[in-house]
Amino acid sequence: MNRKRAGLLYADKTIISEKIKEAFSSVLPITAIVLLLSFTIAPVDSGTFLAFILGAFCVTVGTGLFTLGADTAMTPIGEYVGSSVVKTKKMWVIIPIYFLVGVLITISEPDLMVLAGQLKQTIGEWVLIISIGVGVGVFLVIAFLRIVLRLSLKYLLIIFYIAIFVLSFFVPDTFVPLAFDSGGVTTGPMSVPFIIAIGTGVASIRSDKNAEADGFGLTALCSVGPILSVMILGIIFNPENIIITSDVLPEIGNSKGLFYEFISLFPEYLLDVAIALLPIVALFFISLLFGEKQSKTQILKIVVGVGYTYVGLVIFLLGVNFGFLPVGKIIGNAIGSLSYNYIIIPIGMVIGFFVVAAEPAVHVLTKQVYEITEGAIPKKMLSVSLMIGTAVSVGLAMTRILCGVPILYFLIPGYAIALILTFIVPDIFTAIAFDSGGVASGAMTTGFLMPLALGLCRAVGGNVATEGFGVVAFVAMTPLITIQILGVIYKIKLNKLHKSQPEDQSIDDEIIS
Repeated sequence: MNRKRAGLLYADKTIISEKIKEAFSSVLPITAIVLLLSFTIAPVDSGTFLAFILGAFCVTVGTGLFTLGADTAMTPIGEYVGSSVVKTKKMWVIIPIYFLVGVLITISEPDLMVLAGQLKQTIGEWVLIISIGVGVGVFLVIAFLRIVLRLSLKYLLIIFYIAIFVLSFFVPDTFVPLAFDSGGVTTGPMSVPFIIAIGTGVASIRSDKNAEADGFGLTALCSVGPILSVMILGIIFNPENIIITSDVLPEIGNSKGLFYEFISLFPEYLLDVAIALLPIVALFFISLLFGEKQSKTQILKIVVGVGYTYVGLVIFLLGVNFGFLPVGKIIGNAIGSLSYNYIIIPIGMVIGFFVVAAEPAVHVLTKQVYEITEGAIPKKMLSVSLMIGTAVSVGLAMTRILCGVPILYFLIPGYAIALILTFIVPDIFTAIAFDSGGVASGAMTTGFLMPLALGLCRAVGGNVATEGFGVVAFVAMTPLITIQILGVIYKIKLNKLHKSQPEDQSIDDEIIS
């Protein structure tokens, strides 16, 4: 047993360097862009600059450790819980457990805690968190029923998004951007690996050829619940305006002050991430009592993986909130104050193109898509599609802030195009596209792009509630279009290939059907 344990730890140790190298290549471009801006048109004080450098280092290390933990712990736990619960074949057991899982993983999502903290002066912090958690729980149950009953994802999405846009006309204007942002924020680095893995686990009990494709789409449906929940809250509370909690940046005079400020934040994040992970780990060990037995080696591997996830997420969130968030606000405010502030549009697009590559949950999604499709949808192809979609998102969001255009003028035609494409592309691309919308709008979007937008909005004198919020909603929308366009191109290429080689039978036949 000791040899196996040593081998396990050694194997993980050899992978860590590879994961951190991947993370470094993802974080380096956005770091270089911020440094270039800080040396030119958007100068920052020395303390904030040092905090950003330290934050970039933490994001790199944290992303590497988190992705390793997601591979070895979060994904296996989600798959095991998903398949174990379904195997009971008792709906009165399955439905409440999945509802509870949806609530727990949402309440534990660190990104949601950050958003709720910004709004605690308008709505009770826990009122918002629990309401959104209930929304995710309900739609996780709906997503499960879709897989079991073999319902069409595209028709469900059409029904729910029509309901959302109809309801939006009865919601206070101040709550519409916030509602759509909530849909993206809740599908962050903690919940996405677990939700995707649950879908894979549930789909594994089916034997038909579409089972694996139907395993995707849970994140897409779970993003709908928070939007509806926040809209209902807006109708109930009906506030005239949203009060944003003011963030006071610490004054850091030297490297010693930076170090003490950094260390002082550790206990908060250690506790937040522990609260996030404990319900999921507890759920796994409870499932062990009723599901298939796991070997001690496998359990040990998962426990070690949870440790990597915990340490990685603590370091990552500390880096984002300590280093990236203050710099995002300063750069947004500085560029917004320029006479040629329209330059924020191309700058934002470049930042958006690279920032999505640093999202931990994106690595989880691309890996799982690659494995499920047996390499038919390469990681690089999906990643580039996401990066292009996010670049367009941020460009549109910055344009909207500068022009003061209502968010629905962009979201209604955007989602209309995305939903029309569902009738053209293979179903698996629709599921992956709508999953990607939630995945792309994660911790980096919340911790850097949202502050950038808020800083710009304040500088140009816009309404922060109606114009400052919404960048997450844009990031969640455009990948739905770009990835489905990728599906159209992919379908055309496969049709040509099958005409020239009709005898070829592979996973592609199932994807295109």
